[in-house]
Amino acid sequence: MEIAAAAVIVPLGILFFLSGLVVNLIQAVCFVLVRPLSKNLYRRINRQVAELLWLELVWLVDWWAGVKIQVFTDSETLRLMGKEHALVICNHKSDIDWLVGWVLAQRSGCLGSALAVMKKSSKFLPVIGWSMWFSEYLFLERNWAKDESTLKLGLQRLRDFPRAFWLALFVEGTRFTQAKLLAAQEYAASTGLPIPRNVLIPRTKGFVSAVRQMRSFVPAIYDVTVAIPKSSPAPTMLRLFKGQPSVMHVHLKRHLMQELPETDDAVAQWCKDLFVAKDALLDKHLADDTFSKSELHDTGRPRKSLLVVTAWGCLIILGTLKFLQWSSLLSSKKGIGFSALTLGLVTVLMQILIRFTQSERSTPAKVAPSKPRNGEEPSKMIQDNKQ
Repeated sequence: MEIAAAAVIVPLGILFFLSGLVVNLIQAVCFVLVRPLSKNLYRRINRQVAELLWLELVWLVDWWAGVKIQVFTDSETLRLMGKEHALVICNHKSDIDWLVGWVLAQRSGCLGSALAVMKKSSKFLPVIGWSMWFSEYLFLERNWAKDESTLKLGLQRLRDFPRAFWLALFVEGTRFTQAKLLAAQEYAASTGLPIPRNVLIPRTKGFVSAVRQMRSFVPAIYDVTVAIPKSSPAPTMLRLFKGQPSVMHVHLKRHLMQELPETDDAVAQWCKDLFVAKDALLDKHLADDTFSKSELHDTGRPRKSLLVVTAWGCLIILGTLKFLQWSSLLSSKKGIGFSALTLGLVTVLMQILIRFTQSERSTPAKVAPSKPRNGEEPSKMIQDNKQ
């Protein structure tokens, strides 16, 4: 990490981790004391508490880096966002797609009840992963034999969720990179599927299970397509912390859950067809540098995240000064050493967070042979892509 970047990232990291630990502590107390008495009340409290943490990252996008998110959708869909349960499926284009979802959820009034299906290792991330666990995010091992029952039980628990929620499911299974696209193209060529150009081939088992479990109580699927204009650099967590702006285009189309086919095979094919259409939409965006056939809506930049971060900053600074005054921490070599160790730990944790979000460090795709040899079983990647 560059020294100049560290000079910015470390103070922001201290603010995020200290405030996050406070949030985690409140969540833990409520989980132990409130949830056994009333799961509904716990969820309502946790929704407000978790939002105090998520708003810091929304502030990072809106106010610190000044990322501009332009939404292309119809007025009716925009009106319903945040007022209904929804299953959200999105192409996994950039390192911060999940943050874009949080920004849109915040604009729609459901940030505290925005959920996602994540890989299991995510829940071990300090502060952010712990808060996701308390907030009932679903964590999978990327092994369908183990994940099928986990996903089913997790989705069934959402049936009585007290407020409108979004559940994000990245059906491509991993972040988009050119290496993974090449693997997907080789697999498609070997199996007679449409060859993708801008997306990966969806793994449909999780989507089919989600539709089967949620059909009765989730009215809509939000089909989200994220694209980056040619004139804008791709946003990353490191760019956000450095305060470097980007522009992102988000196309959103609402599908009624009741209009989906009834059989599992037909639902899987619907998902595949959706990604073929998404691929064509991204081709069109590449040519026009915009989603030209949809209404453009300005998402604005609400002050709520700015107020929350300002309040957290004041509390953390005041609390730190009081603690230093009480403990005389900086008056001894041991105290100075402890302070230096703390700063080093924060730097390492921030580095872990940044590296965790980088697409080139996500799980690599396995390359399938272009043609199966005589009598030979398809490669492991082919089995994975059917998931």
